[in-house]
Amino acid sequence: MKYISIICVLLSGYLIVSCEEYLNDVPKGTKTPTTLADFEAFIRDENRNQTVNIPQALNLLNDKNNSLITLSYSPLEKANYMWDETADRIGLENSTTNTYYTSYAGISSFNIIIENVLNATESTEEQRKMVWAQAKVLRSMSYYCLVNYYADTYQIYTASLKLAVPLITSAKVNAPSRQVSIQEMYDFILNDITEAVPYLPKVSQTPLHPNLGTAYAFYSRIYLQMNNYPKALKYADLALEENNKLYDWITFYESYKEIIDKPSSYIKNPSPMGYYYNENYNFRHGTNSVDLTEYEIPCERAKKFENGDARFLARWKQRTVAGETYYASILSGMFNYGGITTTEVYLVKAECLARTNQIDSALGILNKIRKTRILPSYYKDFATSDRTAAVKAIIKLKNNELILTLIPFADARRLNAEGIYKNTLTKIVDGQTYTLTSNSHLWTMPFPFTAVQNPGNGTLTQNVEK
Repeated sequence: MKYISIICVLLSGYLIVSCEEYLNDVPKGTKTPTTLADFEAFIRDENRNQTVNIPQALNLLNDKNNSLITLSYSPLEKANYMWDETADRIGLENSTTNTYYTSYAGISSFNIIIENVLNATESTEEQRKMVWAQAKVLRSMSYYCLVNYYADTYQIYTASLKLAVPLITSAKVNAPSRQVSIQEMYDFILNDITEAVPYLPKVSQTPLHPNLGTAYAFYSRIYLQMNNYPKALKYADLALEENNKLYDWITFYESYKEIIDKPSSYIKNPSPMGYYYNENYNFRHGTNSVDLTEYEIPCERAKKFENGDARFLARWKQRTVAGETYYASILSGMFNYGGITTTEVYLVKAECLARTNQIDSALGILNKIRKTRILPSYYKDFATSDRTAAVKAIIKLKNNELILTLIPFADARRLNAEGIYKNTLTKIVDGQTYTLTSNSHLWTMPFPFTAVQNPGNGTLTQNVEK
C-alpha cells in the first residue's frame, strides 16, 4: 500500500523525546486539514499512525532472537531477554522510547480526526461519521497496547486501584492529560468502540480502515483480557459472522516446498500476511515492519511449534552464522502484527468455550485451524476431555499463531494474574539456568524516564520500580 503523507497540523513532539515538548510545542505545518480526504489521510499514514511497536515484550518472551552482538551493545534488550531482575530498566529505557512516543503520536492523529472531522468539507454526514468512528477504533486499539505494556494487567478487584497510562483526548496545544486507573482506561476503550459501532461499514475503504468486523473482534479481545468470557464469546461470534476465513498454509507451503527444502538456501518467498490476507479484519504494522521481513527466532522458541506446522515451515528455516544458530526468516513483504485476524477470534471463542466446559466445541475450533496448518502426514485431531489440557492446547496454538504480536504477551500477563495457567519460562545458556517467574516485575514495562520527568500538562507515575 502506497505511503500517503499530508502536511497538516501535528504535534511536533512526534520527532522529539520529551513528553513535555510533545504536549506543549506549538504545532508546525503549512496546511490545516479541512476536507474529509485531509482527515482520512491520517488513517492511511500507516508508518506514523498504524504501527504497534512492542520490542521489549518480544524480548521478554524470547520470541525474537538476539545475537550476542546485539546483547552486548543494547543493555535494555539484554535485561529483558536474559530476565535480569536486577537491571534498572527505567534508566536503560531512555535509549528505546518508541513504544510510548509513537503510540501517543498516533493517538494525537486520531484525536485530530475525532475532534474535527464531523465538520469536514467535501463529504456527506455519513462519510464524516464513518471516518470519525474508524478513528475511535484505532485510538482505542492504541490505548489497549499502551495499557497492556506499561501497566499491570486487568483484574476486576484491583483495576480501580492501580494506575494505567495517561489519557489524552485532544490534539490541541497544551492538552491536559491524566494518568487514569486501569478500570477507567478499559471503560474508555470500551466506550470508544460502543460509540463507533453504529457508523462502521461492513466493508472498509482499505485494510487500514477498521470495519464492523474489526470492532466486534476487538471487543472479543478486550473482554477476554478482562476475563469476561460470556461477552468475549458473544463478540467473537459476531466478528466471525463478518469474516470467518482461514488461510490455507498447507497449500502455500506446498507451492514453495522445493525452494524451502533446498539445503543452504534462504531465498525469501512472498509473505501472504499482508494487507489482503484473507484472515484480516484490519491491518496494522508491527515492530519490524519497515524491514519487510520477520524477526529471526531462537531455536528454543522454534521447538514450541507443532511438528509438521506448514505455517512455521514456510516462515523460518534453521541457519548458523558465525557460530550462532537460529531460525532465519524466509518470507518477505508485509505482516499483520498489529491488527486483528480471524485466527485470533477463533481462538478467543475456543478458550471461552473450553472454560465453560464446552470442550468438544472448543476442540472443534482448535482442530479446524490446525487442519489448515498441519501437514496431512503429521495431522491428528487433538482430543481430550480435560478442561485444563484443552485450554493449554488452545493457548499454545494461539501463542504460535500470533507470535511477534502483542497478544502472547498480553495473554501471558492475563493468565499469570488469574493463577490457573501461569507462565514460568526457563532456558539454559552456557550451562546457566535462567528463569522468568509468573510474578516477576519484568512483565510490566517501565515508562521512559523522559516521560516521567516531563509529563507535559499532567502527571505520570511509574508503574514498576525498575
